[in-house]
Amino acid sequence: MLRNSSQLAVPQVALLALFVTALVTAQVTAAKVLAFELPVSIPIAGETLLLPGAALAYALTFFASDCYAELYGRRAAQVMVNVAFAMNFVLLALVWSTIGAPIATEASSVSQAQFADVLGASTGIVVGSLAAYIVSQNWDVIVFHRIRDATDGEHLWLRNLGSTATSQLIDTVLFVGIAFFLFLGVPLEAALSLIVGQYLLKLAIAALDTPFVYLVVGLVRSREQNSTALAF
Repeated sequence: MLRNSSQLAVPQVALLALFVTALVTAQVTAAKVLAFELPVSIPIAGETLLLPGAALAYALTFFASDCYAELYGRRAAQVMVNVAFAMNFVLLALVWSTIGAPIATEASSVSQAQFADVLGASTGIVVGSLAAYIVSQNWDVIVFHRIRDATDGEHLWLRNLGSTATSQLIDTVLFVGIAFFLFLGVPLEAALSLIVGQYLLKLAIAALDTPFVYLVVGLVRSREQNSTALAF
């Protein structure tokens, strides 16, 4: 785990920025459902992979949080997660206040209704997103460090995959279950298809991002070592 210093400000802020940017993007793209045709049929999902539009952006938050947790420790990662949770409400307040503000029809490229439809996420999407976020992200940090402690700091790939795979499952089930099944009334079969599609994508991203976690952690630690050496 790295110590905070002025030399570490750039990578630390960069990871924070990536986390928040991906989180905000996920929040404003969650309502769109994507459909990808598959070359083969898979159980439940069939030949079409359905997933919320936020899936890719949200998966990046786990990459950022795992890098951050490895470099700066459990406490710092949980602070980041919980502060970002509060920032969700700032985002919603800004979006909804803009929707509610008067529109200059002659100067706007979109109508009031179009603007509200695109950015005004439904109550179900908001509740599902926030509930899934606060539970899964804190779970990710906890599991990451429990695996780290159990392996004496070895096998970064194991804690990256283990924490992300379990937390993404929790996130997917909570988000789809609350937002689409409970609030929007999506049929159970369609909701299960959304869960499968989203989780398969997140698992694939978790596997693919492991080398990049190693790369980021290695570069930042190397930077710290070089800074320490120069100090002497």
